[in-house]
Amino acid sequence: MIGVFDSGIGGLTVVRALRKKLPKARILYVGDVARMPYGNKSAATVVEYSREITRYLVRRGCKLIVIACNTASALAADALREEFSVPILDVITPAVREARRAAKKGTIAVLATRGTVGSGAYQKDLPPGSTALACPLFVPLVEEGYVGTKEGRAIVKRTLRPLANKKISTVILGCTHYPLLRREISAMFPSAKLVDSFAVAEDAAALVKLDPGLGNGGKPGLEVVVTDRTEHFERLASKIIGSKVKLKVIDLESLSGIRH
Repeated sequence: MIGVFDSGIGGLTVVRALRKKLPKARILYVGDVARMPYGNKSAATVVEYSREITRYLVRRGCKLIVIACNTASALAADALREEFSVPILDVITPAVREARRAAKKGTIAVLATRGTVGSGAYQKDLPPGSTALACPLFVPLVEEGYVGTKEGRAIVKRTLRPLANKKISTVILGCTHYPLLRREISAMFPSAKLVDSFAVAEDAAALVKLDPGLGNGGKPGLEVVVTDRTEHFERLASKIIGSKVKLKVIDLESLSGIRH
């Protein structure tokens, strides 16, 4: 079984890509809605949240973990790999690989949360001259249902204004929520190639091909666990996946495995 987690709904875009690449796999997704967004949390807090979720996924029988959160990928991936013996994939490494492959002339721009930008996780592996911009309003914009609205478009336009005069050839959507704003972001960079986190699905598929047991765990399918339920999450989750998604709510004590 493959375990996938994010701070909210954005990681389901990665799940959608995984299901296309691995239709026979069983996937367990955890959306930490109660504590989102991770992008404005301290590094220590993000690491601790990520540890709790990974322990839960391993307890449930997951043999491969995908961190479908750029902030957690930037701040917690190394700590998780040191602590857990299962393969752990982050979404930053494949996105950088894809962006470097796509970029020829012009500048690579990374759009991400404050936590991801502040970590330098993208910048350290990108060519000189690349730029990174924190977009702190994008996650709540998606989570609160403003995608496709006049207000949402205005927020995207205002946020991306600092990059308006740069020759951007490639844009990395450095948060798994941001592909849901692809249309709005493309309008600001009409000639740029947009790179998202979906490349991690190719890495997961390659691992499962080498060891099919990583994707097994009972009947193929998707289970979605959240730390809080919202009507918008349930509605948008079904839209992203393309079919009705049933949510199971788990309290934070059960997630951590600690009873008081």
